[in-house]
Amino acid sequence: MTNKWTNIVLALVALTSGVHAMASTYPVTVTDIAGRTVTLPSEPKRIVIQDGRDILTLALLDRSNPFARVVGWNNVLGKNDPGVWKVLLSKWPAAGKIAGISFSSDGQVGMEQLIAQKPELMIAKLRFRKLFQATGVMDKLAQLQIPVVFVDHEEDPIAHTTASIILLGKVLNRENEAAQYATFYQQHLKAVQQAIARQKARPSVFVEALAGKSGLDTCCFTHGKKGWGDLIEAAGGRNLGAQLLPFPTGNVAMEKLLALQPDVYLMTGSGWTNKQSAAIPMGYGSTNAKVKASFGPLLKRTGFAQLKAYKTDRVYAIYHQFSDHPFNIVAVEHLAKDFYPEAFTALDPNNTYQQIIRQFTRIPAVPVITGAPVIKQ
Repeated sequence: MTNKWTNIVLALVALTSGVHAMASTYPVTVTDIAGRTVTLPSEPKRIVIQDGRDILTLALLDRSNPFARVVGWNNVLGKNDPGVWKVLLSKWPAAGKIAGISFSSDGQVGMEQLIAQKPELMIAKLRFRKLFQATGVMDKLAQLQIPVVFVDHEEDPIAHTTASIILLGKVLNRENEAAQYATFYQQHLKAVQQAIARQKARPSVFVEALAGKSGLDTCCFTHGKKGWGDLIEAAGGRNLGAQLLPFPTGNVAMEKLLALQPDVYLMTGSGWTNKQSAAIPMGYGSTNAKVKASFGPLLKRTGFAQLKAYKTDRVYAIYHQFSDHPFNIVAVEHLAKDFYPEAFTALDPNNTYQQIIRQFTRIPAVPVITGAPVIKQ
């Protein structure tokens, strides 16, 4: 285990220690993932979610109904992950009536929509902090005495995922539930890291994020030091995107990949509904047949047959949503198994996913495809 990951595992152990069998006492003061001190006068009963994917974190905390406190949100699930949204609606149909609030990618917020819901808390993504400051949103919310807590599963997914869950556990008076999942996460990460530490060489890895989403004429968008980049490193891979990109994300030409010849090639996919999508339909509502049918066109793109990873059958597909997801430990397990198949023969990431669903949430335990080897057609 590298010093970085040793330190993170130790930090997670410390984070989960001493938080069992506790209840929040209000007013409660917390430090959010942005390092801000936030005080909540009472347990929030009316919440606005800036990014709808964070409902999956609430599913770990408010288990009987993660939507119970949500009075307004930006339902990105309906567009970006319709399969999981359908599953959530099947269990909690009233969620379809929650007010939509406009949150743009440049930090603009539909303030009238937000204020109308009389929220007692807004949960927001860390990457939006500077945007909200620049657009004056933070000042407006402060004037309205609406607390904001920033969480993160993407900018630094391994370090911030359990920290975000424990943070919200304290904010929402769900410390026991938060500690239970954080302990599970830490145990699984430690097991992976211990096995990786015994390996002699780290494979070079390239991840094509959103593979095929914009059609078959585009390649190859990737992550550097964020999201999939950090998950690859946590699973014992050497992320080529980190050395190729000056920014957190960007495009790498196929010619560059042919020169570097990564040992492993990853393609992330999801059930996107845009017309031009040729993506691998990973996630809920898909089938093995649909997943396999999507491989051929992607593998026939220019240059692919010359990649070493293609020739050695080391091309893999994985559920894209794990790049910003509280269950990203499942992605770490999938990647570790892909990188070191002989070291992880007994590891079953799909079982880990279902264990999370059954043990820590009330989300229906229906079939979901989270990872798969990409088979030549």
